[in-house]
Amino acid sequence: MTRLVEITVPDELLSRACGGDETACREIYAAVAPATLTLIRRLVGGGVAEDLFQETMMTFYQRLSQFRREAPLGAWLRQIAVSRCLMHLRSPWQRLCRSLEPEDLDGASALASPAYRGDDIDLERALGALAPTARAVVWMYEVEGYSHQEIARVFGRSVSFSKSQLARAHLRLRAWLEPLKDRRPCTLI
Repeated sequence: MTRLVEITVPDELLSRACGGDETACREIYAAVAPATLTLIRRLVGGGVAEDLFQETMMTFYQRLSQFRREAPLGAWLRQIAVSRCLMHLRSPWQRLCRSLEPEDLDGASALASPAYRGDDIDLERALGALAPTARAVVWMYEVEGYSHQEIARVFGRSVSFSKSQLARAHLRLRAWLEPLKDRRPCTLI
């Protein structure tokens, strides 16, 4: 899958879309929608991703005439999507909901639970088991290519916040993805 920041759209298509051409808007949507929805799902997870995707695309089309073409269109849309996701994650309501959910602070027992483990590596579940902030930092750093400085700036925190979130998330992901030590081999030796 193409990263959102790598998606470009011809200037002629952008001009037509800014002029209200619905066909041009549909073509742009087809080019950016899959990567945008994937980014949002990775940052916030759950059923709220579709709602945030709709809000992101509405904002995108409302502001399309303000796009200055200094960067690829995908990079500009990525900034809108990340801002929407972080606003959601920072909302007092979401913080309250997360504080009411039982959360295993060291992550080891929840991630190594046989209910979650299977014979196949399930990266989707492993990412889903991370706290929303940790999942967002992992995705932004590992997939979207943000630096620790950029992540810190987006979250309004320090660089050490980004680094510590990433390090803890990597530990939890390793606990999830490493084979269990007491598991029998599939074949008899």
